[in-house]
Amino acid sequence: MQKNKAGSFGSIKNHLNSIYDSEKINTDLYARKIKKLISDFNISNKLQKEFNWSEDTVLLISYADSIYSSKKNHTLKTLKSFHKDYFDNVFDCVHILPFFPSSGDGGFSVMDHGEVDKKYGDWKDIKLYSKNKNIMADIVINHSSSKGIWFQNFLKGQEPGKNHFFIIEDKFDTTNVIRTRDHNLSQRFKVNGTYKNLWCTFSEDQIDLNFKNPDVLLDFIKIIIDLIDKGVLILRLDAVGFLWKETSTECLNLPQTHSIIKILRNVVDSLNIKAKIVTETNLPRKENLSYFGDSDEAHWIYNFSLAPLLVYTLLFENCSILSRWSKSMPPSRNGSAYLNFIASHDGLGMRPIEGILNNAQTKTFFRRIKKNGGKFSHRKFMKINKKVYESNISLFNVLKYSDTDLEGKYSIDRFIAAHCIMFAMEGIPAVYFNSMFGTEDDYERYKDTKHKRDLNRYKWNKETLEKLLKVKKSKEYKIYNSLTKILEIRKKQPAFHPNAIQFTLSLGDDVFGLWRQSIDRSQSIFSITNVTSNYIKFDLNNINLIQDEHWQDILNPKNEIRINRKIELKPFQSIWLTNKS
Repeated sequence: MQKNKAGSFGSIKNHLNSIYDSEKINTDLYARKIKKLISDFNISNKLQKEFNWSEDTVLLISYADSIYSSKKNHTLKTLKSFHKDYFDNVFDCVHILPFFPSSGDGGFSVMDHGEVDKKYGDWKDIKLYSKNKNIMADIVINHSSSKGIWFQNFLKGQEPGKNHFFIIEDKFDTTNVIRTRDHNLSQRFKVNGTYKNLWCTFSEDQIDLNFKNPDVLLDFIKIIIDLIDKGVLILRLDAVGFLWKETSTECLNLPQTHSIIKILRNVVDSLNIKAKIVTETNLPRKENLSYFGDSDEAHWIYNFSLAPLLVYTLLFENCSILSRWSKSMPPSRNGSAYLNFIASHDGLGMRPIEGILNNAQTKTFFRRIKKNGGKFSHRKFMKINKKVYESNISLFNVLKYSDTDLEGKYSIDRFIAAHCIMFAMEGIPAVYFNSMFGTEDDYERYKDTKHKRDLNRYKWNKETLEKLLKVKKSKEYKIYNSLTKILEIRKKQPAFHPNAIQFTLSLGDDVFGLWRQSIDRSQSIFSITNVTSNYIKFDLNNINLIQDEHWQDILNPKNEIRINRKIELKPFQSIWLTNKS
């Protein structure tokens, strides 16, 4: 466990001073208010609690209604029941995507962090779920719904919310602002009788909050503490990189944003029930890594580059770029970890490949995705130009066909190979609910809503899915059983601890390899994947198998492993060779 370096009054005040002008804002007063919130919580929760991650830690990503029942139960009850029946031995953590009342954007236009949307259930459902599983919840910290109480009060000049939203003054220069969407950043609203231009990073319905008002920060600290009190142990800070705005800057990753995260880290580390902070920063590598701070910001950061690079590797059957990127990634420090994922509720992010794939490779990539049925969402770039921000397509569909496999003969094999590589990498693996069944694009919903992200947000009927899982020839059965089996094996291997040593092997363009070693050095695992549609003779002399130890393939126990011999790898086959199973 990473000990709290600075959960003190003085440290919180120092961070507040680095954010705010102490001559205009009484930072001493706000530091005392924060300290009191911590103290009050600890008095009410005297028993200490914390979960420490290990090789057993695997995260399920799901909407509260990713699965629903014809019996019309609250969907949180249905999800919990399905989790118990089908995922109990696989996922010890579950990210329940925003379950609060919302006006749009798949729940990310939050109207009130203090309530559970009644169509999903109530706080009792969250608390019951948290008794056996570690719950991750979203803190939608950058913006709030235009239909929410804060914004409605803001328009009237009333509390709470009177000064909670960011007004763009006439002198504010937005020329250099980095955009994630292509709508107008500035939206006009009538505020207390006068028209004002308000900052809207993501949509006209999602109004950016004004963290230059310290009451906004204080309100979010209250939200965080309340969620922890209700059983949430993992806090995902959504779109956190955009929090602070300064004229003539990119308004992204500014020092004040990092200081705010440091304060939140101070708070959670000071509570008797210790939660983990996860930053969601869909950015190129260097900026994303900065959110670890000096082990005083995020506990986990999303490994955003992995998904597009892994998809690129398997579509074009060449792992050279993935290997080069993997070698460049620094190991996480103790007390920090990468959160690895290759599919989520959003599209396939393309910002993280900037600077990794060149223009020709990127165009070829986009062309293949489009052939596989993908749509594209754009962001404004340099005032009038646009760049692809993400591809909207399910993971199964994006891997279904390739230039060398136009019929999709190896679609399931590619899909499983992608997960085998992700499961073997340093960090905590996270799997999207729909990926567990190879769910394809939801064209019907997309036709109705015209929202591109809805392609990848299929909602399963529980009874329908359970029937499919009983049919051995169904795609859903094959993928569910393959992934659960692999994860059950993975969870027993100390070499797959999120902080276990990792080295990326140089095995050529056709074979991607990792060497993982447990923290106590007792177990080694060599993860080897054929990323091509060809049969390959792999020479075991290419990896350092210690001569005097017995090696076995834990994914395929019938494989006979003899040192100094060649083994045959089928198209897209993975092997996990270990000296200690």
